[in-house]
Amino acid sequence: MTNPRILVVDDEAVIREGIRRILEKEGCQVETKSSGRVALEKLQEDDFDLVITDLKMPGMSGIELLKAIRILQPDVPVILITGYSTVETAVEAMKNGAFDYLAKPFTPAQITEKVQKALDQRALLLSNPGQEESVLKDQGLGQLVGDSPQMGKVFRRILQVARTDSTVLISGESGTGKELVARAIQQNSPRKDQPFVAVDCTSLAESLLESELFGHIKGSFTGAVQTKMGLFKVADGGTLFLDEVSNISLTTQAKLLRVLQEREVTPIGGTKPIPIDIRLIAATNKNLKDMVADGTFREDLFFRLNIIPIDLPALRDRKGDLVPLVKYFLKKFSDEIGNEVRGLAPGAMAMLRKYTFPGNVRELENIIERAVVLSVGDLIEPEDLELPVSDGEGFAVEEDYVPRTTEELKEAKREVRERAVAPIERAFVLDALKRNDWNITKAAEEVGMLRPNFQALLKKQGISVRDRAVS
Repeated sequence: MTNPRILVVDDEAVIREGIRRILEKEGCQVETKSSGRVALEKLQEDDFDLVITDLKMPGMSGIELLKAIRILQPDVPVILITGYSTVETAVEAMKNGAFDYLAKPFTPAQITEKVQKALDQRALLLSNPGQEESVLKDQGLGQLVGDSPQMGKVFRRILQVARTDSTVLISGESGTGKELVARAIQQNSPRKDQPFVAVDCTSLAESLLESELFGHIKGSFTGAVQTKMGLFKVADGGTLFLDEVSNISLTTQAKLLRVLQEREVTPIGGTKPIPIDIRLIAATNKNLKDMVADGTFREDLFFRLNIIPIDLPALRDRKGDLVPLVKYFLKKFSDEIGNEVRGLAPGAMAMLRKYTFPGNVRELENIIERAVVLSVGDLIEPEDLELPVSDGEGFAVEEDYVPRTTEELKEAKREVRERAVAPIERAFVLDALKRNDWNITKAAEEVGMLRPNFQALLKKQGISVRDRAVS
């Protein structure tokens, strides 16, 4: 492997720099980090060929970092270095997926030998890739639909993290499907037959949220007429999903952090902690790093939540998934509503292609459901979508869109023609109506059109004779 990229993690500067000098002499590109948390952030942003990490470090240990790497970059070998050379430690490291184990003090020859073996194994694995790409769609990912590279990355991350108990933080705009991802993780995990408890952190007042999460003892506050089990305990053995976790107060954040650290909860008014066994998944539509910088979100809680990040792309950034999503929702609502619709008219699909979907996949789902209800034929027409006809909010011209099939080329050409003709048609019918005092019959006769055809043109342009202010 030419100029392999290696990440060295150790809280002792002398060790970091010593390894860096040894490996750079061997032609390696070496980057160093002083803590597991900082290294984890780097691994979320960048790819490496090998990670060398100390076992005992403040904050995040080498074993914790190793477990995270096994999910973030599973094909990257990890060598653990420690001054505590015991058989038990070595066994634990290898059991958690470490490639090898090296005790301090070590010689340059020892470290270069271990590194070369690890890189050789990685090269062998990469030359014989598995069939992951071909089986992604058969993994039971629920209602998650998409063929784009962006969603392929999300699917892979779901399957990697599902088999572990690591905490997951799902980020994405509203409507991108964060709860669907959480449920897909649960369904592909060893906890799939256990409870999945979802909590919307925006829907409850602060006092109620604490009671819901941690439970309370009868008489602990006004209105506590009976003892209530908290959702942390309800989810025991399964998965707890905290949606929009950015909305909880600093006080509740502190209590949540303690629960995650101690793996036990104390109900409001109670004195005895209750042990819990849960998998926590959190979601947010805000940038938690920015909130940490602003002082509105605890940094230590952010690190606890952000062990394994999953970033969901907005629908406007994955337009390649528009067709499979439309097909999925079309079948879903045709079956549910009983209105047999076989597809979209070219004009309707063209409108969806240039719409930016500020509400993301959830908005598309609502649009298709409404269209199936309103459609009177077996094809959804543009007016069934009830989208704005102007280039106002929500619309954008896709200048970089390139058709991939002859059918898509036909649709694209038809869309261009419609956009070019629309202003002329609109001016044509408005002028005819104004000349004839907004009498449709007279206007149609004057321009030489049948009344039904003239009315169809009015409907296409969204013009109503009841609103003479239209211009």
